[in-house]
Amino acid sequence: MDKKMQSNSRTVLTSHKTVCVRANCFTAIIAVVVLCVFFVAGCGRKPTGLPQGMAPEVVTMTVAPERVELTTELPGRTAPYLIAEIRPQVSGLILKRLFDEGSDVKAGQVLYQIDPAPFQAAYDSAVAALGRAEANLPAVRARAERFKQLVAEKAVSQQAYDDAAAALQQAEADVQYWKATVETARINLGYTKITAPISGRIGRSSVTDGAIVTAYQPVPLATIQQLDPIYVDVPQSTAELLGLQKRLATGKLSSDPDRQNVVELVLEDGTVYPHKGTFQFRDVSVDPTTGSVILRMVFPNPDGVLLPGMFVRARIVEGVNNRAILVPQDVVMRTYKGMPFVLVVGKGGTAEMRMIEVDRAIGNKWLVSAGLEPGDRVIVEGFVRVRPGMPVREVPPGTLQQPQMQQPGPGAVPAQGQSNRPR
Repeated sequence: MDKKMQSNSRTVLTSHKTVCVRANCFTAIIAVVVLCVFFVAGCGRKPTGLPQGMAPEVVTMTVAPERVELTTELPGRTAPYLIAEIRPQVSGLILKRLFDEGSDVKAGQVLYQIDPAPFQAAYDSAVAALGRAEANLPAVRARAERFKQLVAEKAVSQQAYDDAAAALQQAEADVQYWKATVETARINLGYTKITAPISGRIGRSSVTDGAIVTAYQPVPLATIQQLDPIYVDVPQSTAELLGLQKRLATGKLSSDPDRQNVVELVLEDGTVYPHKGTFQFRDVSVDPTTGSVILRMVFPNPDGVLLPGMFVRARIVEGVNNRAILVPQDVVMRTYKGMPFVLVVGKGGTAEMRMIEVDRAIGNKWLVSAGLEPGDRVIVEGFVRVRPGMPVREVPPGTLQQPQMQQPGPGAVPAQGQSNRPR
C-alpha cells in the first residue's frame, strides 16, 4: 500500500512540473509578442518634440554690405621728441646746481656752475702772452723792413736780411698762436657754466654740489627730454603689413586720404587720449628677433599726460571696406574643432549650416570675410530647437511666442568674442 501511494505522489509531482514549464513558456511568448507590437507602433511614429506639422519660428536678418572703416589696435610705448644728456665739457669742481629736479628748463638756461677760477687764470695768462707777442711784433717788423732796403743797397748781408725776415714771421706766428690760446681759454671758461642745449623737462641730477666731474664723462649729470610733442613707437608684424598691402592691392580695402594719417591713442586705463596724432613714418628695416617694423607717430602733449616709456595702444586706420558683411557675435557658433558657422534659411525654408570665416570683432559684431553673401538670411533668434535640414517659419523680430535663450546647436560651442582677431 505504501509503495502504491509513493508511486501516485511521484506521478502528481511530475505532472505539476510539466504544467509549470508550459505556463512559463506561454508567458514568455506573450511578452515577446507585446514588445514587438509596441516596437512596430513606435517605428511608425514621427519622433519630434513639436506638434506634428508645426515648424519652429525664427527671426532672421538679411545680410547687406556696409561701409566700415577698419582700424587696428597695436601696442606701443611713448618716446621723447628730443632728448639731451648733460655732460661737462671741462673738468672741475661743481660749485652749484642751479635747477630743480623734474622741472621744465629752457634752452640756454644755466644748470651747473663749475669752479671758474683756474679757467679764468688760464684765460688771463693767455691774454697777457698775446699782449706780449703783439708788443714785440712792431719792432721786429720795422727791423725786417730796414734790412730789406739795406740789402738792396748792399749795406747789409743777405743773411742778416734773411734772419730779420724769419724773426718777423715768427713774431707774427706767435701772435696768432696766443690769439688761439686766448680763444681756447675763453671757451673753456664759458664751459664752466653748463647750460641746457634744448628746452624740456629735466630729470634727477646724478651729482651734488662739491662733486668733481671730468670732461665728457660717460655718466651724464642729468637728462633733458622734450615731451611736447611726443613720439609713440609701435611695432607691427610683417605678416600684418603684407596682409594690409594685399587687401589694398586687391581692392578689398580703399584708402581714405583724410583719415589715413590720423591716429588715436588709448591709455593704460582704457581711456581715449583727447588729442589725435599723425602717422610720421614706417621704419625701413625689420627687427630679426621679432619680425616686426616700427611705426612712429607724433602726438601733442600740452598737459604732460604722456610720459616717456608709457605703455599705450594706437588705433591706426587701415582703410575703408565698402562691402563689409557684419553679423552679431552671439549668432556665430563654433564646431568642436573651432570652425565658426551660422544657421541660415536656405531653399524651401529649411535651416542650413553655413561655415564662415571671420576677420575681426567690430563692436559687438563679427566682420565676415568669407561664407556669406548679400541676401543670405541668417537666423538671429529662436535657433535653440533648430537643426540643419529642419523646416523653419520666419517671423518678425519680437513676435516669437516663447522667447528662446540663444544657445549653440548640437556639436557646437559659442564663438568667443574676447579676442580682436579670431584664430
